[in-house]
Amino acid sequence: MSGTLMYPTAVRRKWSPQRRSHDLAGNAPRPAPIRQFVLKVYSRCNLACEYCYVYTMADQTWRERPLVMSADVVRLAADRIAEHARQHGLPRVGVVLHGGEPLLAGPAFFADTARILRARLPAGTAVSLTVQTNGVLLAPEILDVLAEEEIAVAVSLDGGPAAHDRHRRYPNGRGSYDDVARGLELLGSDRYRRLFAGLLCTVDVGQDPVACYEALLECAPPRMDFLLPHGNWTARPPGRTDDPTATPYADWLGAVFDRWYSAPRQETELRLFREIIHLLLGGVSYLEGIGLAPTSVAVIETDGTLEQADALKSAYHGAAMTGLHLATSSVDEMLRHPSMVARQSGLAALAAECRACSARAVCGGGFYAHRFRAGAGSGGFDNPSVFCPDLLALIRRIRARVTADIGRLAEAAR
Repeated sequence: MSGTLMYPTAVRRKWSPQRRSHDLAGNAPRPAPIRQFVLKVYSRCNLACEYCYVYTMADQTWRERPLVMSADVVRLAADRIAEHARQHGLPRVGVVLHGGEPLLAGPAFFADTARILRARLPAGTAVSLTVQTNGVLLAPEILDVLAEEEIAVAVSLDGGPAAHDRHRRYPNGRGSYDDVARGLELLGSDRYRRLFAGLLCTVDVGQDPVACYEALLECAPPRMDFLLPHGNWTARPPGRTDDPTATPYADWLGAVFDRWYSAPRQETELRLFREIIHLLLGGVSYLEGIGLAPTSVAVIETDGTLEQADALKSAYHGAAMTGLHLATSSVDEMLRHPSMVARQSGLAALAAECRACSARAVCGGGFYAHRFRAGAGSGGFDNPSVFCPDLLALIRRIRARVTADIGRLAEAAR
């Protein structure tokens, strides 16, 4: 539930009985195609967020990357995406323009990139473009270009001023909230509102959950994603001790769920909760880190290398690498990488403890990066999520509310 697994423009589920039984069984007869491509268009950032998995955690490959994705790499990426879409008959793909801080690439870059992608994709494949930004550079000059090119905007915001500035600061230590708030005010104006894809907030169990949620609501986002901070069994996330009875993240998210679910009307879409409810009712989720559906995300770095979900960088140096480059490898070759095979194998790829768990179809073992444990004989990624107690507690809490409501509705219908 972090990093690239919760982009607001993720391709929506496609309903069919065959797909549903395939996903819940968790054993794909063939590799699932990539439906969302994350282009790392700029490899540096103007903020120094203390929890950033790109710059502050185990992997430091960013130091070897070009500053900005060149036009040649953009064209190569567009050709490989088009090739993959054509081979798999994809009616739509999602492309997320990411970083670092992607807006540092400048307005002209976004105009050129959008036009290259749309010109090179097959006639039968639509593309949804989103930029994921920290928001401090949102201004009319860039928003006018994004509006012209139909590029949606998702913004990272960690609550109110004090909560946000606790973690998301400039390199000189100055908080970024005021600049982000100005950008969000502009994005929410009548002129640009249609571009607003939503907010991403990293959970900080040290702040009041309902106050955080209501601070985000003040921006009137169409949707929100709450992200668990990256960590694993070797480098635990803040507040996640080895006490299996402690559930600080479930307590925090549960309080937000109760506030969101109990509102007289839906104030915003909260994707994590929506997807858990959907799974509890027998549906399928394509939100990575929840459920058993195969991963469908690939990352393209500024130099054209093909990588797995970039949040794997939190595990160890090189964890996201595949050894593939767009110049010599197709996207389909990435689907044969052992780690990608594991992340598309559903139930079969889970640790024995997870396979035996009654919540496995909903939890799905948690986000892959959060399962890592270093050391010989420690299983690598063959472990439950470090957030396992929290995931179970949150699922049970949501199940209890939904089950009670279904029971009341059934009784009233008699």
